[in-house]
Amino acid sequence: MACTTPRALNASGALVAANIPHRQLRQIPRVPRLTCGYEAKRPFSQTSPWRLQTKELDEDALKSLKVNKKRLMKDLHHTCQWGTGKRWGKAETETGMTRLALSDSDKQARDWFVKTTEDLGCKVTVDEMGNIFAVRPGLKNDKPATFAGSHLDTQPTGGRYDGILGVHAGIEMIKVLNENWIETEYPVGVVNWTNEEGARFPMSMSSSGVWAGSIPLAAAHNLREVHPGTATMAEELSRIGYLGSVAASHEATLMAAHFELHIEQGPLLEMANKKVGVVIGVQAYKWLTVNVKGRDTHTGTTDLKSRADALLAASKMILHSHRLATAHNALASTGILNLKPGSTNTVPGDVSFSLDIRAPADETVASVLALVQQDFPKIAAGENLSGLNDGGTPSLPCTVSITEDFDSPATTFHASCIDAVTRAAQRVLGPDGKSLTMEMTSGAGHDSVYTSKRCPTSMIFIPCREGMSHNPEEFCKEEDCAIGAEVLLHSVLRFDRMREVQRVSWKQEPYTL
Repeated sequence: MACTTPRALNASGALVAANIPHRQLRQIPRVPRLTCGYEAKRPFSQTSPWRLQTKELDEDALKSLKVNKKRLMKDLHHTCQWGTGKRWGKAETETGMTRLALSDSDKQARDWFVKTTEDLGCKVTVDEMGNIFAVRPGLKNDKPATFAGSHLDTQPTGGRYDGILGVHAGIEMIKVLNENWIETEYPVGVVNWTNEEGARFPMSMSSSGVWAGSIPLAAAHNLREVHPGTATMAEELSRIGYLGSVAASHEATLMAAHFELHIEQGPLLEMANKKVGVVIGVQAYKWLTVNVKGRDTHTGTTDLKSRADALLAASKMILHSHRLATAHNALASTGILNLKPGSTNTVPGDVSFSLDIRAPADETVASVLALVQQDFPKIAAGENLSGLNDGGTPSLPCTVSITEDFDSPATTFHASCIDAVTRAAQRVLGPDGKSLTMEMTSGAGHDSVYTSKRCPTSMIFIPCREGMSHNPEEFCKEEDCAIGAEVLLHSVLRFDRMREVQRVSWKQEPYTL
């Protein structure tokens, strides 16, 4: 790809911005270099330009590196043609998204990602879970890349920014580096993680979990899509052509660090009038499936006291889970509820529902779970645990079983990455940077939870309107998207510079949890 004149730093501007005498700049020969599992592909094809290394960028030069807001948003909305969801406004971009993992629309977005990053000079690889890694070579390619990553899949009624913004910000990072002739000390890359949402294949962050060694490959491949389909994840990976040959493993695809830009998905930044959240960790959560067994009976001929109403019992359990969560400063939510036989004039005899329990501390989640396991059988047996007269008529007992489907312990991110994000955010935001940022713990799970198990990791949050997410009306201001992308760019460059100074390796020699 031909390199045009840079916008933010041209050849002479770089000298001024970096405060580097002309004689100190080096003309880097364009020769192939050995890479950490990649063959270098140079993005420059015209005459050899003057290039700056990240360690030569002082604070003023670093601040002068700007993302192209118009280009960032144009690219983001362009890819939202694949899987466009419910319309909520009159503008062309005022729609939600329905791009489930490994669907045809997901394939189209993936194809765009591969072509775009290859055209930018990146080496692209796909692993056994369909994770796509695009790497831009650095000066020292015998070490792993520093990655910016997120996901392109969405919820069934999702928005245009959850995950999608993080991937596009990573691609914009590569574009800015190319057009400003920046040579990183080590490779940098962008990753699109598969099935982060867990909406189609019911295990969130499943593919980053396999990469981290926390989820067995077979378990992820055998995940079967939720009703009404029956396909497995492996079958759909093969169908759309993204069942890669590279092992889905942190040992096969090494990472020096992982930075993720994401919308907050909550209201705290907006309420506090902050521009950037520096994410220091992610709260713990567990996913349960609760099955309640009663008895199918005719609604017109079975009096209330002779019923074993599984739906009524399940409803009391869901309400009780909210009381338990409130008492422990935790969260409890039910997002899936299925009942059988599903007839207007039949009392439901079988009900299953999901239960999502979250809290900042592992111990809190464990306490709520223990009470759920203790109290739900009592509710099924007909005990009134609310202490209130719910107006119910005594009825026949039901039975209940509880299965733990997924466990994500509380996560603390790496101090070096947190520091890089903090410094980047405060520099990007200018004199009021400190007052416009805040440290946060993420309430939602992200792929960064799993990358943090194998490499230094942190996240960057930006505000979204009314804290709304997993909703077609999810919305972020263009200004905030650009700020977040710029903080991501600067965080990666700061970490790259730090790696050269401190010799930080992907294992942190060895990397410890």
